[in-house]
Amino acid sequence: MFEGLAEKLQGTFKKLRGKGKLTEKDINDALREVRFALLEADVSLPVVKEFINSIRERSMGAEVLESITPAQQVIKIVNEELTALMGDKRSDVVFNSSGVTVFLIVGLQGGGKTTTAGKLALHYKKQGKHPLLVAADIYRPAAVQQLEVLAKQIDVPFFALEGETPVTIATEAVEHSLSHGQDLVIIDTAGRLHVDEELMEELQEMKDAVAPQEIFLIVDSMIGQDAVNIAKTFHEELGLTGVILTKLDGDTRGGAALSVRKVTGCPIKFVGSGEKLDALDPFYPDRMSARILGMGDVLSLIEKAQANVDQEKAKELERKLRTQEFTLDDFLDQIKQVRSMGPLEELLGMIPGLGGAKQLRKIQDEVDEKDFVYLEAIINSMTLEERNNPNIIKSSRRKRIALGSGRSVQDVNKLLKSFEQSRKLFKQLSEMGTGKGSRKLKSMKFPFM
Repeated sequence: MFEGLAEKLQGTFKKLRGKGKLTEKDINDALREVRFALLEADVSLPVVKEFINSIRERSMGAEVLESITPAQQVIKIVNEELTALMGDKRSDVVFNSSGVTVFLIVGLQGGGKTTTAGKLALHYKKQGKHPLLVAADIYRPAAVQQLEVLAKQIDVPFFALEGETPVTIATEAVEHSLSHGQDLVIIDTAGRLHVDEELMEELQEMKDAVAPQEIFLIVDSMIGQDAVNIAKTFHEELGLTGVILTKLDGDTRGGAALSVRKVTGCPIKFVGSGEKLDALDPFYPDRMSARILGMGDVLSLIEKAQANVDQEKAKELERKLRTQEFTLDDFLDQIKQVRSMGPLEELLGMIPGLGGAKQLRKIQDEVDEKDFVYLEAIINSMTLEERNNPNIIKSSRRKRIALGSGRSVQDVNKLLKSFEQSRKLFKQLSEMGTGKGSRKLKSMKFPFM
């Protein structure tokens, strides 16, 4: 996400780093490029003007011009102002201290309300909540069926009533949850192609009837500045508690994320960055700013690892690596766990120094997502003996494995080479404490690269 903006901003700051001392002209030239980059990213003009003025005011002071590392000071200021623009810190989701918590999902048609309702249900199910998905969109063809399918996929209860109004459905759903042990009611509401009076009246009636703790506006980030206008209108009419931006994985501009909080005063609480039901992440302004500026997002990477990596398997893997018992089955298991953390591009963007589009493209040219699928197919075509002892895989076995996996012998060779490199890498990492592996490690290429 934000590839275009990130690439331009990082390019601008790279120029600054090449200068020893900065003059006012250097700063003004850099800010001009930042301004163009933000406008191209579809950030609203008033927001851009205020943002640039704030940075200019701070950057022209002694803090920067008399600094030993002026470029780093400018980047620090931009990072702070960018974070402030998006809301300073994470805005927590509100839950009812006792009884049932109600989320009301609102927005225009086509923004991703129904899918996001399913994502929220899965997100909080993993945290120990007991969600109920409620189909209150009775107008869009197949909306009820779509939500029911999503509920089955994530194994959560589903509630719908035929022939009733959305307000009645929402009210009955809350009553139903009280007697069936659900502590979180997520209500999917109808949308329109545009904001109209009828839509707002219905949503207001529903709000009055169920008194939701959260009213989430679902906004398609790819519609640019219109997202801000939509958020502003809904907020004025309903008193939103939060915005959820969808389709950030397809938006190279990302202007909505940088504008919506400033213009509406309504915090962004989640972002959707993929079609899968687990592709929903809490929004942290400071982390997002760091990613845009190429500083990485190590905390989010750690959290994804903690959520998706089996801790018992990790301990067992550590033991195997120390004792050199690491097999191809273990190798495959690690690939699966990495893939469960999300798209490769997203994970790489969280690593400091790899946030720029050029760096990411270079790595992705060498490591394709499809490679992981092919690797899995090759390993699954091996016998148990071969997976436990790859040294026995000679020419005839390689041909058989290639035929069974639908890949070439060269692909099999590449996998075996990568596996051996991995074992060597892990061995050298384990020797780092003794200093034996430090020199060798510098010359090692990461597996698959």
